[in-house]
Amino acid sequence: MSIQQTTLPNGLRVITDTVPSVDSVALGVWVNVGTRDEDMTHNGTAHMVEHMMFKGTPTRTALQIAEQIEDVGGHVNAYTGREGTAYHIHLLKDHLKLAVDILADIVQHSTMPDEEIERERHVILQEIGMSLDTPDDLVFDHYQETAYPGQTLGAPILGTADIVTNMRRDTLMGYVQRFYTPSNLVISAAGNVNHDDLVDMVATQFTDLPDNSPHVPVPARYEGGETRTEKELEQSHIVLGFRGVSRVDENYYSAVLLATILGGGMSSRLFQEIREKRGLVYSIFSFHSPYQDDGQFAVYAGTGPGDLPELLPVLCDELCKIQGNITNDELTRARAQMKASLLMSRESMMTRANQQAKHVLHFNEILDIEDKLRKIDAVQIDDLHKIAEKILLSTPTLAALGPLEKLEKYDSISEKLAA
Repeated sequence: MSIQQTTLPNGLRVITDTVPSVDSVALGVWVNVGTRDEDMTHNGTAHMVEHMMFKGTPTRTALQIAEQIEDVGGHVNAYTGREGTAYHIHLLKDHLKLAVDILADIVQHSTMPDEEIERERHVILQEIGMSLDTPDDLVFDHYQETAYPGQTLGAPILGTADIVTNMRRDTLMGYVQRFYTPSNLVISAAGNVNHDDLVDMVATQFTDLPDNSPHVPVPARYEGGETRTEKELEQSHIVLGFRGVSRVDENYYSAVLLATILGGGMSSRLFQEIREKRGLVYSIFSFHSPYQDDGQFAVYAGTGPGDLPELLPVLCDELCKIQGNITNDELTRARAQMKASLLMSRESMMTRANQQAKHVLHFNEILDIEDKLRKIDAVQIDDLHKIAEKILLSTPTLAALGPLEKLEKYDSISEKLAA
């Protein structure tokens, strides 16, 4: 079997997806916590911790961490999400031991000295500034905050400038001590790797993790509503969304297929009707983003402010029409897109490692690709109509940024969607 999992006595899980035909291995530490697990008064902690993990340990400086990986031609990176954080390295198979050693060192022994915190604080403040200057990203933060007001699921991943400016070392170290426990971590590798060898390396190196402690996130509380931010821009940026379903919901695959049919590619309804036939936008797409207990189904559109009066009625009309007239051809095409995307992504070792880690963290079982393909094939048109009605009749969330004088009222949009 190419995919294997071992759980160590302390609860740490090790997964390998062995691909003997490649020369490299992608290896990482995935942590089952993110922005959602913060305290609102310390929003941005998860992201700042991710940055600080690379800033030195008792045996390595920040420069040495980078040099030791790049000396062997490897690449290292990390990311923070709303429900997860990851640290990963991609290098040639002969240097796997080095990768395990470095990951174990930074995850368990990062010292986060005050002088490095001050330097990285400045870097993150610049990152926040860049996001504020990127309207097609910023509008999604506004959308998330409006959908989930007053809760960390709706808070920005980067945090706010005020909070980051005052972030202290004890907050960062306390977050690691509380959440970076064996039961919250998965070590995942994909590529030319021997499972037993990796398990031995991890068991030897990952011996200083904090004790396990139970953690249950505060339940998501979707509310919806609207936020409008007038800004002098060339385009108006719109996100119109609804409450979706969780990743464990039986209708999850129906929701993803619905998003694909609606706005998942050049053949989708929104692209054809709004861009190709009417020329109202350059960019428009729909998506479904699941969480462990909730989800988001939304449409993004970027348009000239003069096209807003025509865009929103057409968009609402398409959202209403899809609730009852999906065709077999559309379902067949969406299935093919979803399955091809899944299978083609497997050609990347880092994607394979990421897929396995997240699946084990979310479902506590190894990802079975064939099972996933079967679930996609099992979705029928009636399932799509039912999930479309459930999602698209929920309270809408509207986030708009840019010149908005010609954007119609929220109540008017809601009435169109309910018609």
